[in-house]
Amino acid sequence: VIESSDTLKYIGLFATGYNNIDITAAKEKGIAVCNTVGYSTNAVAQQVIAYILNHYTKIAEYDRFVKADGWKKAQVFAPLIFKTEEVWGKTLGIIGYGSIGKAVEKAAEGLGMKVLINTRTVPSNDPKFVSFDELLQNSDVITIHCPLTDKTENLMDSAAFSKMRDGAYLINTSRGGVIVEEALLEALKSGKLSGAAVDVLREEPMADNCILQDAPNILITPHTAWGPYETRKRLVDIVVLTLENFIAGKEVNNLAK
Repeated sequence: VIESSDTLKYIGLFATGYNNIDITAAKEKGIAVCNTVGYSTNAVAQQVIAYILNHYTKIAEYDRFVKADGWKKAQVFAPLIFKTEEVWGKTLGIIGYGSIGKAVEKAAEGLGMKVLINTRTVPSNDPKFVSFDELLQNSDVITIHCPLTDKTENLMDSAAFSKMRDGAYLINTSRGGVIVEEALLEALKSGKLSGAAVDVLREEPMADNCILQDAPNILITPHTAWGPYETRKRLVDIVVLTLENFIAGKEVNNLAK
């Protein structure tokens, strides 16, 4: 598409991720490529926390139990049939420390969780910032917030899952390509993980033969973490402003610079 577009000067993305754009080709032809940064921070962070709370409180399971007349048939006032746990004191590992990673950190600490962080740029003298292997080995919950690049594609493979704590919980709201889906399926089937929540898949919309659809203990949402109305309005506003700045000759966040 880029090679066939002789007059193309600007590509604006309605997204933060830009793995669907050939940045090298755009740069060779002098085409500006601008993504939209920061618009979905609040929405994605709240969905990550929702996944965590749902996993440990079993709210959805108890709701289904009640609506199937389970409470009516119970012999006690509080039928504790699902194992629930406090998140207080648990360790959350955050892979990627952009605006979303920082927002998740703040929310998790508000719930009393400990936080470990793995990112490319590591501040000195801060014990929260650890190696990838250290994060895998010491986290009860891992949430992924890194972009999909050559270095992060297939980051969570069989070797990575084997290093995680038994019973850990995995969350991915970044890009599906960061996870090897066959490895995730095996980690769920074997019980290595207590569960997973993913908002993204390698193929979207979900393929007819997606191996994760019927995986045990997985929660799948259809790439909706960015979906609140306020978030989408903010997205459009930023896209428009960035385009206006480009037309006016002002500096923009050109990824192909």
